[in-house]
Amino acid sequence: MVEKNKQYEGRVTDLTINGDGIVKTDGYPIFVSGALPGDIIRYKVTKTNKNYGFGQIIEIIKPSDDRRAAKCSSFCNCGGCSLMHYRYDAQLRYKSDFVYSNLVRIGGCKDGSFEYEAIVGADCEYHYRNKAQFPVGRLNGKTVCGFYLPKSHTISPCIDCKIQDKRINRAVDCVMAYIIDNDIEPYDESSHTGIVRHIYVRCDKDEIMVCIVTNSKIRLKNTNGLIKRLSALGTLSLIQNINTKKTNVILGDKNITLYGKGYIHINLDGLIFELSPHSFFQVNTAQMKRLYSKALEYANPQKGDTVFDLYCGVGSISLYIARKASKVIGVEIVADAIENAKKNAEINNITNAQFYCGDCTEMVENLLNIGNRADIAVVDPPRKGCDEKLLLLLKTMNPKRIVYVSCNSATLARDVKMLRELGYELKRACAVDMFPQTGHVECVVLMSRK
Repeated sequence: MVEKNKQYEGRVTDLTINGDGIVKTDGYPIFVSGALPGDIIRYKVTKTNKNYGFGQIIEIIKPSDDRRAAKCSSFCNCGGCSLMHYRYDAQLRYKSDFVYSNLVRIGGCKDGSFEYEAIVGADCEYHYRNKAQFPVGRLNGKTVCGFYLPKSHTISPCIDCKIQDKRINRAVDCVMAYIIDNDIEPYDESSHTGIVRHIYVRCDKDEIMVCIVTNSKIRLKNTNGLIKRLSALGTLSLIQNINTKKTNVILGDKNITLYGKGYIHINLDGLIFELSPHSFFQVNTAQMKRLYSKALEYANPQKGDTVFDLYCGVGSISLYIARKASKVIGVEIVADAIENAKKNAEINNITNAQFYCGDCTEMVENLLNIGNRADIAVVDPPRKGCDEKLLLLLKTMNPKRIVYVSCNSATLARDVKMLRELGYELKRACAVDMFPQTGHVECVVLMSRK
């Protein structure tokens, strides 16, 4: 019987989705943060449940051959990169195996019954993120920004993140200097006092958008020096976002443009996308191109085909596919995203894409009721996956192919199982590593009508 606070030795055999090592004592699994497959460790049990427990490393007796030194001084503190101490080729093997296992175990697909392609790894495993959000607060009496410690809202200072674009780090450094020089009070969520809550930055090759989120409707002052420093990093949009609610949601509803256009353009394989602070867009532009290219390959639209793009966001997949299909209909519940999608179609001179704002399930039902049909359906839902009713509507729609893009292979596999029961079969699947150094992975599958 494994006992709490007692120390044990064992070999780490696997990883959880969060990047914790799994070691078993008498068949009882313990999840140990920072442990890697192949490590032989001495660990202390910190918590026990009926079927599993948690532990912490006391000593690495023999390190895994895949263990390496993490490049970031904030590793293990910020709660972001859980796998930076794992060689990148090993990260790719782990993510590929994890996605395949879910498709077989949860999705009910027979081993070898579908084509599972090699994971698409990133050329750059560092400094790939085009977007970052840094909370601002006080630590030991000083104004700091960084990332939250795991399972807490305590800030671990970090302005030299190894996975953000280097210009993001420099922009945050400029904003922090402005906050400190002007004695602007950081936000305290316990008392709901203070001004600056978050620093949000997004960048492309030639542009940068900096958004300072404030717990105040009063316009920020003395920004000329900040604007000058930030403008050295690219064509600048400086925005003050107002969020006075007691909430963990980062952005409020109102934006004040302090300088520039109030939005940013990102180039994706020849398509130009205009993004406001509220727009969802993938954080890794290079891997995004590969993911969408794979989705386009799976969809294989031909002239005469109508494609439904559900959970379309700012229309990134829609416009990618519209260059091949005769008609694309995009649906998204976020109004700002739909406005961006319409504008993006206009910017790129794409006239065969239509966008509708509303709940995906309700909107698809309405579209079907007025006679719309899809030859191909593309879905890219949030982590919770598709609504069951939407999957039933897909059966009613009866497209010849369904392309499912997902950031959560567990809910993807759950929905694949239901689609298989509704008359579709899994033909191809591929994982794409959008997030090196973390346990997260994107994946795309092709379901064909039987």
